[in-house]
Amino acid sequence: MGKTDWKAKAKALKKKLRSLTEGGDAPPAPVKKAKPVSPLAPASFPALPTIAGVEFAAVEAGVRYQNRKDVMLVRLAPGTAMAGVFTRSTTRSACVRDCQTKLAMKVTDGSGAAIVVNSGNSNAFTGRVGDEAVAAVTSGVAAALGIPAARVFSSSTGVIGEPLPHDRITAKIPDLAAALREDAIEMAALAMMTTDTFPKGAAATVQGEGGTIHIAGIAKGSGMIAPDMATMLVYIFTDAKISAATLQKMLSRNVDATFNSITVDSDTSTSDTLLLAATGQSPAAEVKGAVAKAFETALHGVMRDLALQVVRDGEGATKLVEVRVTGAASNTDAAKAAFAIANSPLVKTAIAGQDPNWGRIVAAIGKSGAEADRDRLSIRFGDILVAANGWRNPDYKEDDGAAYMQKPELLIHVDMGLGTAKRSVWTCDLTARYVEINADYRS
Repeated sequence: MGKTDWKAKAKALKKKLRSLTEGGDAPPAPVKKAKPVSPLAPASFPALPTIAGVEFAAVEAGVRYQNRKDVMLVRLAPGTAMAGVFTRSTTRSACVRDCQTKLAMKVTDGSGAAIVVNSGNSNAFTGRVGDEAVAAVTSGVAAALGIPAARVFSSSTGVIGEPLPHDRITAKIPDLAAALREDAIEMAALAMMTTDTFPKGAAATVQGEGGTIHIAGIAKGSGMIAPDMATMLVYIFTDAKISAATLQKMLSRNVDATFNSITVDSDTSTSDTLLLAATGQSPAAEVKGAVAKAFETALHGVMRDLALQVVRDGEGATKLVEVRVTGAASNTDAAKAAFAIANSPLVKTAIAGQDPNWGRIVAAIGKSGAEADRDRLSIRFGDILVAANGWRNPDYKEDDGAAYMQKPELLIHVDMGLGTAKRSVWTCDLTARYVEINADYRS
């Protein structure tokens, strides 16, 4: 067939396609499949209390995603105390470095504050251009809200190594400022999402002296989760009257048992941040004494709730798994053993296949570097004793293990039999969907 014939055939095919299309002008737009929501997701976004002195807004800026809100802004009242913890990655993003610098600065009493977050681009490993983007966004927010640039904290999440198109964000700052309102926290949570399948929120209340203290938090996180504090974006707000120093101590004390005790894929992110803001606008007196203990307990509960929601939304996850190690010789050994099990691809794929392959747990413990003694070790699936005294429990039935593995929430309990140290870590299974999500992440 000659070149002219090919052209004629192509032209005819295009004409036929147009004739099949409504209106005859263009082929139908492709139908975009809805992102499947994690089967471990809560039934709905929780009803979070309004936090006096905190306002939210979100807009479509087109940073990477189209037809969805991808930038959110939080305005915090004058006098707000701030605390934070961040990823320890040596390749952490420009936003993280900027937040760390600003939190270390002396704060002028009465200063307001703001948080601005974009999804779709992490502004990590972008050199001086990344620093300039942070400066442009934070100074733009500062000017719009009439607060010092040193009190504007920014976060970015998404693809690494691509310059942040910050002009798309700065162009939307007037719209963000105009849209701020107290009841838009869920919209802010939605705007932070990348591969997340649901927005994450949690709340608590504490009875203070003279009034109620409220706590509300939102988070994003689904993949690249292996905390070295932090490995996600988390923002927690309270109306408590509390100093920044006390707030920071409480936050730091509760990190290990919450956000530093979860893992999805053993990969620590470059960009992740946890900021805690206290506006001081509750009618309750300053947090101290017994109220301080109750407040810290409530704060821990919110942090743990958000952390477990991140695991429930692990990319492709179908199982929520607690790995509980007890009887370890030291806290360090307990953590080593727990994370070795929780991060093992062999363990995680067995769980995905609902296979009670406890030999993979034995192997993970053996490679962990934790002190272990074969003859003192025991392994349980929930209440089922699988192995003890150096070998398989004679009463263990494989059918019982297989039936247990069908549950959506699982407990793997290992007792080392060597001491009193313990550690619980939460993880999820590793499915084919995880590979699909991450293979196609940039395409």
